[in-house]
Amino acid sequence: MKVLAIVPAFNESDSVAAVVAEILSLGFVDVLVVNDGSTDETAAIAQGAGARVVDLPFNLGIGGAVQAGYLYAMRKEYDVAVQVDGDGQHDATEIPKLLEPLSKGEADLVLGSRSLGPPSYRMPPSRRVGMRVFSATVSMITRQQLLDTTSGFRAAGKEAIAYLAENYPRDYPEVEALVLLRRAGFRIVEVSCRFRERAGGQSSITPLRSIYYVIKVHLAIIAGLFRSIPPRATASDSP
Repeated sequence: MKVLAIVPAFNESDSVAAVVAEILSLGFVDVLVVNDGSTDETAAIAQGAGARVVDLPFNLGIGGAVQAGYLYAMRKEYDVAVQVDGDGQHDATEIPKLLEPLSKGEADLVLGSRSLGPPSYRMPPSRRVGMRVFSATVSMITRQQLLDTTSGFRAAGKEAIAYLAENYPRDYPEVEALVLLRRAGFRIVEVSCRFRERAGGQSSITPLRSIYYVIKVHLAIIAGLFRSIPPRATASDSP
């Protein structure tokens, strides 16, 4: 398979070189760093580490950055796009676990989960509560049990790449994207993966913002249920 790792990065100069190096050490994954309007040396460091870099003109947020990566993957005809955070939390050596269900034709999107195995790092209590709330909501709507719906470590096959390139949610997209894909008929498989403490930068999700996050995403999901779903893209529809 032709595999691309999409690394959205905003001011990740402390960690992005190590992230790129770890992915490239696998030997079969290309790396695209989407520099989301960083004000530090993220782009130069990523390029020096061997990544291809797309510079966004200003900060679009995680949704816009990841969608830019999916557009790139679609136009360059990649078979798989793997989302990897630029802060070092995702263990790139776990990428083969994400690829296995895709290579076997068992899934359209594979979700790397912190909830299926033993905890690999200490998570703030507010984050754990939020994960459980989202899991319950998404599982009820999609009629499929999904435990780690906020995980950004995931791999999309070719049809899912084409679909997300056109329809990726913009604000806090991880949860909304799962609901969107399931409603459109895509198959999602969750696999246990190791995660780590972030190696640099600072999370935008504070305890207070976690409350806003939970409310906002639930409102977005509910509103989305009253909208029609865009037609499912296929590999043959890709340019």
